Amino acid sequence: MPIRSRIRTVPHYPKPGVMFRDITTLLKDPIGLRITIDDLARRYTDMRIDKVAGIEARGFIVGAPLAYALGKGFVPIRKTGKLPAATAGQDYALEYGTDRIEMHVDAIERGEHVLLVDDLIATGGTAEAACKLIDSVGGAIVECCFVIDLPDLGGRARLENQGHTVFTLCAFEGE
Repeated sequence: MPIRSRIRTVPHYPKPGVMFRDITTLLKDPIGLRITIDDLARRYTDMRIDKVAGIEARGFIVGAPLAYALGKGFVPIRKTGKLPAATAGQDYALEYGTDRIEMHVDAIERGEHVLLVDDLIATGGTAEAACKLIDSVGGAIVECCFVIDLPDLGGRARLENQGHTVFTLCAFEGE
């Protein structure tokens, strides 16, 4: 059974008209979780990766076990003000206003090859900011990896237009 069938769709959440793709049903399923991490680990086993960076919060849930499976370190990319030591940050636009993500300045060394991970790519704003943040400290992004792609929202194309390779395990188109 593919992982797509293990992802719950919640209509009209968080607002009317939105079809929210909820990975908690995938994560609670031991087979679904294992398939997800194993499929990603197989893809990246032979690639040069020094660190796996996960975007708060669901990127932590996928990224940390993936880093473990690959034998690599994990870098949390968090919302502003959540990390205790010196940070580098990147602002990004929201529908109404801006937000900021940060990581520790010593999390990625110049020249390290980084795999960026999150649960879902929608409009791509947060992932784009994470790519810029990693680049700003001298990291080289190997690929941007997501469990789910929502292609109608353009995030994948946005990242690819900036020269990033994007990989997803499944997509929900036009739904």
